[in-house]
Amino acid sequence: MANKSPLRFKKLYLACSVGLLFSSAQVLAADSGPFSPNSPWMLGDWGGERSTLKQEGVDFQVNYTGEAASNFSGGYDKSTTARYADQWQFGVDLDLDKLLNWKDTEFQMTVTNRNGRNISNDAVGDPRTGTLSSSQEVWGRGQTTRLTQFWIRQGYFNDTLDIKAGRVTVGEDFDSLKSNFQNLALGSGQAGNWRGDRWYNWPISQWGGRIKLNITPEIYTQVGIYNQNPKNYDTGNGFRLDSSGSIGNLIPVEAGWTPTLGPDKLAGKYALGFYYSSTKGNVYSSGSIQNGSEQYSDQAHAYGGYVLVQQQLTAVNGDNSRGLSLTVQGVMNDKKTSSTDNYQSVAITYKGIFDSRPKDELGFGVGRIHVNSDLSQTQRDQNAANGVNNYNNPTYLPVQSGAEYDYELYYGIQATDWLTVRPNLQYISAPGAVSQVKDAFVGGIMVNVAL
Repeated sequence: MANKSPLRFKKLYLACSVGLLFSSAQVLAADSGPFSPNSPWMLGDWGGERSTLKQEGVDFQVNYTGEAASNFSGGYDKSTTARYADQWQFGVDLDLDKLLNWKDTEFQMTVTNRNGRNISNDAVGDPRTGTLSSSQEVWGRGQTTRLTQFWIRQGYFNDTLDIKAGRVTVGEDFDSLKSNFQNLALGSGQAGNWRGDRWYNWPISQWGGRIKLNITPEIYTQVGIYNQNPKNYDTGNGFRLDSSGSIGNLIPVEAGWTPTLGPDKLAGKYALGFYYSSTKGNVYSSGSIQNGSEQYSDQAHAYGGYVLVQQQLTAVNGDNSRGLSLTVQGVMNDKKTSSTDNYQSVAITYKGIFDSRPKDELGFGVGRIHVNSDLSQTQRDQNAANGVNNYNNPTYLPVQSGAEYDYELYYGIQATDWLTVRPNLQYISAPGAVSQVKDAFVGGIMVNVAL
């Protein structure tokens, strides 16, 4: 598969070049035909049929995301290596109010397909541990085809009460925000990223749902319940609908405020959440070496909390589609059962920094992921029991201690209305929180296409 990387890079840069060519074209009037820069879809409006269907309640969604990354220097493998990962997303959203006269009712079905390789696993990070974050957020959770969404949502009492159920992903409703970063540590659903054995984020779906109470148009509270089944992770189980193998349930609770501030109506989101898992896990502090392997004498339920703030701070001459925005995130996991016990990040973005490029976006962010010190000790104990203390010994278990820091700077080019290209630079400090691995400098590029 490694031999395919140069070819994939050529395809990716060809797509970027084509997009930039379209963006430089002088279009005098809107054109809904295929490859038109002003169309929201690369394949066009199907002679007007697509817009008509959407107005009638049938919205087709076909999207492609490709992410390339190369370690320019540092990391575990110091030779320059390139990796490419991608995701196809095929979906349809049905407005059942329009189609069947079911008041305030919506149905969504989405199938995803992920492919490729990740630079973080064996080049930036030590292959024995990998990194904590990922330089290609679209990679992971099984490189396979999945039924990611299959749910129905209905509102009651003028949308005061909102109920959603079916095959769902937790992060689409809880701890969710808008993000265009390529590094996983700066995206949405961070509570699930650092507790992935309990909280299953996109594209892993599970049976579940949530009840949301919109107290006012700006203030809400919601609670959910999601079945936990590790078999949902397995490659080849993307369309597995039975619940055999279930180990418990995840219950998240969130309260939020979504204001529009000031005369420019600057959008914001402020959320505080808590989760509890009925599934028990090993308590790291109770570990001991028995018969050459780690054994645990105690188990406990998992729990944690999170906070997110995302607020647009400025507009440009009254235009709130442009301006500066701030995002702050934090996660706390229980120290007993979680390998990463806390996380923080801060990011700033500016959309429309140039008058001639009002849809382009500049972004910079930094994320910190901290390893549970009890996990670090179990790794030291394992090495001591095996009688190895040399990092270069293949049987040595690298000790993850302290925190990994992930930085990213990107510039998003809105090449056409359907194509966005985001070159980025990333700096990963202490990859995998392993002190022997050198800091890595990674170059990346993300392409998003709405077909």
